[in-house]
Formats: sequence, C-alpha cells, structure tokens
Amino acid sequence: MMNLEKRHQIWIGIALGALIAATHGHHFATALNLPPATWVVFFLAGFYLRSAWAFGALLAEVVAIDYIAVAFGGVSAFCVSPAYGFLLPAYGTLWLAGRWFATRYSFSLRALPALVASLVVSITLAEAFTSGGFYFFSDRFTETNLAEFGTRLVQYFPHTLSSFAFWAGIALIVHVAFALVRGNARKQA
Repeated sequence: MMNLEKRHQIWIGIALGALIAATHGHHFATALNLPPATWVVFFLAGFYLRSAWAFGALLAEVVAIDYIAVAFGGVSAFCVSPAYGFLLPAYGTLWLAGRWFATRYSFSLRALPALVASLVVSITLAEAFTSGGFYFFSDRFTETNLAEFGTRLVQYFPHTLSSFAFWAGIALIVHVAFALVRGNARKQA
C-alpha cells in the first residue's frame, strides 16, 4: 500500500495541479507545448493522494481552465457540449484506478501486472467515456452508429495513448528515483 506523509501528499498535489495548469488544453505536442498530462494526473492523484478533496480540486481546475480558454482565450467552444459531463466519469475512472493500484502497490516487479492492468483498463474506459460521450451526445454528429464511432476511436485513441504513455513513463521514472533515494536514506539511518 502506498503511504505518504501528509506534507508529501500536499507537495505532490501542488505538483500535479501545476502539471495540469502547464499542459491542459494543449492537444498536440509541439516545440512549445507538451502533450496534455490531465489523464495521468488524475491516475497519479488517486495513487498518491488519500483525500478525496484532491479529486474535486483537480476537477475544478480543469473546468476553470476550459472555461477561461473558451470565454477569454479565444479557444473554440466546439468541444463544449452536453457531452462535457462525460469528463466526470472519465476522470473518476482514472482516479479510482489509481486508488485501486495504491492498495496493491509494492516497490517490486510483482506490482507490475496490477499497474499495467489499472492503466490499460482505466485509460480504455476513460477514452470510451470521453469519445463515446462526445460522439453520441454532443449533437455534433447527425447520424451516429457504432461502426463510425469505431473508426473515430481508432483514429484518435493512439494520440491519447501516446500522451498518456509519455507522462506515465516520466512519472514512473520519478517515482522509482524517489523510492530508491528514500530506500538508501533509510538504510543509512
């Protein structure tokens, strides 16, 4: 089980919020914009942060960023539709998967299957909620069907996976580095 002191959780929460602030809304990586980290942040928040208020705070941050971008930043409101509400179960799925993995965590290779399962299942469900919600409930498509949705899923899901994998890989490297430093510090104490 992942157990962190409250002060460490606060610093991690601040870092995760800053990562959302820095990357949310950039839908394609460029030299100036990193890929969006929002989905990984919700997974990591579920893993590292024990208080459920963090979920609400991160959700409020995302909604505020989206609102400011559309209302004042000149960003198209195309994605703002009745389907926007499907972000709640998508982010919730990622959060809960992080929570689930935290209960199975150990700093060993034995935790790898649970990590992979939690990541694969949560990102697949989150994509189904967001893409499916937008396709079927946004009123942007006149005649919807599963075949066309499948085609769109095949087109857009790889980009989501690549962004998620980018940030999950960085998070894994940072986590391992901190765990090794902590482990060495305990051995020397």
